[in-house]
Amino acid sequence: TKIKLFCSKPCGCHGSDRDLTLPQPTAPALAVTSFFEYLVVVSLGKKRGQGTYEPQITYQFPKLANMELSQREEEEKSLKAILLFCFPEGVNWAPLTEYPSETFSFVLTEVDGSRKNGYCRRLLPHGKGARAPEAYCIISRVACFGLFSKIFDEVEKRRQISMAMIYPFMQSLREAPFPAPGNTVKIKSFIPESGTEIISLTRPLDSWLEHVDFRTLFHCLTNEEVLKVFASTVLERRIIFMAEELSTLSQVLHAVAALLYPFTWQHTFISIVPSVLIDVVMAPTPYLLGVQRSKLDDVTDQSDVSVCSVSGDESTILPEKLQEELLQALCCRRDNSTSEELNKVVSEAFLSFFVKTVGHFSSHVKGSSGRQPGVFQKKSFCKASEHKASQHFVKRFIQTQMFDIFIQEVERRPTQEGFFHKKIAEYQESKKKEKAMRGERACGVNVGIFRQNEQLICHMLLKTTGIDQQ
Repeated sequence: TKIKLFCSKPCGCHGSDRDLTLPQPTAPALAVTSFFEYLVVVSLGKKRGQGTYEPQITYQFPKLANMELSQREEEEKSLKAILLFCFPEGVNWAPLTEYPSETFSFVLTEVDGSRKNGYCRRLLPHGKGARAPEAYCIISRVACFGLFSKIFDEVEKRRQISMAMIYPFMQSLREAPFPAPGNTVKIKSFIPESGTEIISLTRPLDSWLEHVDFRTLFHCLTNEEVLKVFASTVLERRIIFMAEELSTLSQVLHAVAALLYPFTWQHTFISIVPSVLIDVVMAPTPYLLGVQRSKLDDVTDQSDVSVCSVSGDESTILPEKLQEELLQALCCRRDNSTSEELNKVVSEAFLSFFVKTVGHFSSHVKGSSGRQPGVFQKKSFCKASEHKASQHFVKRFIQTQMFDIFIQEVERRPTQEGFFHKKIAEYQESKKKEKAMRGERACGVNVGIFRQNEQLICHMLLKTTGIDQQ
């Protein structure tokens, strides 16, 4: 396996512990109109008189000088964090002659709580001899990993010709409207020797899954291990993933966060922990962290961290019947399935779990009328669970911050529409049909019994009458 998992129960009560980075919300609060806010190129510069390197921004589009003062001050703070995430290993680098490029992502949380996505491609710049790698980083409010991977391909192609070739392409991209789910935008771009090219960028139809690819998660972990991770995550525990490749860490952590849909992880989420932030593993509150394997000693040296593959009770957190259903659904995926096919199988399996365990929540929001918010009835909600095992899980799950935030939004807006609500309606309709069919079968059995009894009674009457006549 390419990844190692540590998880432990959080210490003490849950506080509101939002950190530098959090997972992208499933429904962005701000309407997205453009692909990105800015692009930076981060290079490693050698410190004078020292054998260490430090990351520094060598190119930025658009320039900070072209931004408004308030935006410029905010972006200057973000740029300091970006340097850390582009080269999380720290300052100990050596010039290289070979370096496989890799793409990863992270999330920045602004002062006002809004979130931005950082997409990063790290590679060895064009040239001869030993040299330090450099990183391209795009900051955007858009959560769409696949789309930006293709954009990086185009940026990298132009960088090999000249840094100046990046500008016209990014300018065209910045001016292009961000497409709706399932739509394509075409961008014209000129490259010497190749001429004018038409670059097509298509946005996935399922917008709530466009920042995720489950392939890496299931390549690194078995179905049973994924269920244990899911069980720990829904109860908001402390979870550390370890791998050497930054792209592996990034994709696995975002995939785990996506399993929670329609809920959103509310605690510390750092897909790649920079060396200078390694002390975050000592936090007593829940977190999802990605740590490079080379930092294993730094993690295990923290005396307050319970390092173990699992906490021991993961197999008992989820209702047994629903665990079996999840495993059956996950076993249906094919090894040669496309990313879209895999995303559909996995997302629908875990969404079905939430539909069956907490999908009846809207019936237990009372007192909502017009603009007045409703009040969620916890006790009646728990008692209404279909099975005792589900009831036990629900009692624990409603204590999490992710459920609390979700239900607060429901109380504010009781009549909501979305993919989750659509699946709930489909499930409830199937239950009604199933109940009706059971009723019809029961009715058929009763009619059959009545007819048998009727024939028996008639036979007995005829027999009795015959005896009397004699």
